[in-house]
Parts: sequence; C-alpha cells; structure tokens
Amino acid sequence: MVDFNQFLQLMQQNPFLAIVVFLVLGSIFVNGATDAANAIAEPIGTRSIGVNAAIIMSVICNFIGLVAMSFISYAVADTMSSMVNFGGDTHAALVSLAAATIAIVAWGVGAWIFGIPTSESHALIAGLTGAALAVSGNFSGVNFDEWVKVIYGLIFSSVAGYFAGWLITKFIRTTCRNAERRKTDDMFGKLQVIGAAGVALMHGAQDGQKFMSTAMLAVALSAGIRVQDLNGFPLWIEVLCALTMAIGTAIGGKRIIKKVGMEMVQMEKYQGFAASASATASLFIATITGLPVSTTHAKTAAIMGAGAAKDVRSVNWNVAKEMVYTWIFTFPGCGIIGFVLTKIFLYIF
Repeated sequence: MVDFNQFLQLMQQNPFLAIVVFLVLGSIFVNGATDAANAIAEPIGTRSIGVNAAIIMSVICNFIGLVAMSFISYAVADTMSSMVNFGGDTHAALVSLAAATIAIVAWGVGAWIFGIPTSESHALIAGLTGAALAVSGNFSGVNFDEWVKVIYGLIFSSVAGYFAGWLITKFIRTTCRNAERRKTDDMFGKLQVIGAAGVALMHGAQDGQKFMSTAMLAVALSAGIRVQDLNGFPLWIEVLCALTMAIGTAIGGKRIIKKVGMEMVQMEKYQGFAASASATASLFIATITGLPVSTTHAKTAAIMGAGAAKDVRSVNWNVAKEMVYTWIFTFPGCGIIGFVLTKIFLYIF
C-alpha cells in the first residue's frame, strides 16, 4: 500500500505523475458533473426532492458507495487495470496516461456544454485503449479477454435497465391501480428519493473504482510495482476521488439534471422509483461480477423504460436519440483523441 507521504515523494521525483493525477481528478470532476448528476435527476424532475438537497445526498452516497465497495469487491478495478498494457517503459506509460485523460476531459466537457449525459466510463476505457495502441504500435497493448467485458456491460446495462424499468412500472400500475392517488404519490415520492440514493451509491462503487484504478496505475508505474501488488486502494485516494466527484456534481450537475430529469421524460413519482430501483439492481450485479458498465447507460435506459411503460409518447425520443449518438461516438472519438495525443506527447516528451 502506498501512503500519502510516499505518494507526495513520488510526485516530486516524477513530475509526469503529478500531471496524470491532476488530469485523472479532472476526469472525475467531469464525471461528477455528468454521470453523478444523471443518477439523481429524476426525483428532482418529479419534485420529490430539491436540487441542493439531492446534490448533498449524491455527495454523501457516492462517497459511501466508493469506500464500501472497496471492502466488498475490487472486480471492476481489476478489469480496468488489466484491460490495457502500456509496456515496460514507465515514462512512455505515464505520457500515454496523460494523453488518455486529456481525451476524457475534452470529450466530457464537450458533452456537458450541450447538456448531454455522456458516459465518462466509456470515455475512460476508449481513451486508455487508444493510448495503449499508440504505445504498443499494435493490438498487443489491449487484453481482449478483459476488454470484451465492456461490450457485455454495455449490452447488459442498457437492456437490463430498460426492461427492468418497464416491468417494475407495469407491476406498480397493476398493483396500485385502485389505491388512493395522494397516498401513493406521497409513498413513491419518498421511495423515489431512496432509490436515487441507491443509484448514487452504485455510481460511486462503479465509477469510483474505474477512475481510482487509473490513478493507482500511474502511482504503481512511478513506484515500479504492479497495481495488483498494491493490495487495494488507500483511504487517502478514496477521499480525494470522492471529494473531487462531489465538487463536480455541485458545480456542474444542474445542466444534466435538467436534460434528463425534466426534458427527456415527463415522469410520475412511481415511475421515478421504478427507474431508480432497476438501475440500482443492474449496477450492483455488474459491479459484483466485474463488468465495467456505464451508470449513465443503466439509469437513462431505466428512465426510458419506465416512461415507455406508461405511454411511449411520454418519452422525448429526440433527446434519447441525441444521447445514443453520443454514446456510439464515444468509443471511436475518445479512442482516436487518446491515440493521436499519445503519439504527439511521445514525440514532444
């Protein structure tokens, strides 16, 4: 385990480590403004909770999820750390990580400007893959046995999120059709907030592990050791990552909340609960099994499923289509940016 004092010494010895860590934190900040905000969007849209209270809840739950999952399973972190191989040249590897994280930040900021909840998780994976290909010069820089889990996760999170949201909504409509509307609204308003807290917990568990594993990869390279030999994440990096994500959500989250919670689907409270419950369940399954999925995919698909279960016309499919196009172009877009920047950086540095 690398303690904080050792980390500071490593940064003094290798300035590129400081650059990479700063850029990773920048990626986490953008993730907080996009993915973390998306996790809490729909209870705000149904007026079950205020924006500021939801952001505070998200901050607390993301931190708890990040730390708690570190005691339960490192499966996602193990997948991320073994997905690419930067070779034995430490300097080239750190330069490549810097290029990859710049690609992630650039892509995420662009999506945030347009209010589109893109997947920072997939941006991270694509940027790292492009950088690894640039260093290796061939596909030996990619471990396809691990990388294929990204495809499994993409399919699982989207399909499971949509259909679980649809089924839970249908079940609630059937079982509560004769219930008094005011009482059910009050009940599902409270349950919706709890459900959103669950999604925020799982967002911290999923995305926190992905980005922490990237930061620890840089630390391990600088220290001349393998990530697998670090024996988990030190508390200082968990706190640092969680705090950065929280600041991102607090500063930039309202734009994404407006797009997802208020523009994409006009939802009722029971639908919001259905969306959160289905997203939480699918994210938990993916995290335990080591699938690096997108919280954005799972939650947005669940919201669309919950909306379509009541009335297909209640979903703004133009907004949904906008998001899907962004997701589709994330892999080639971030991959190419990471590849090109790595080539440029290796030439300059």
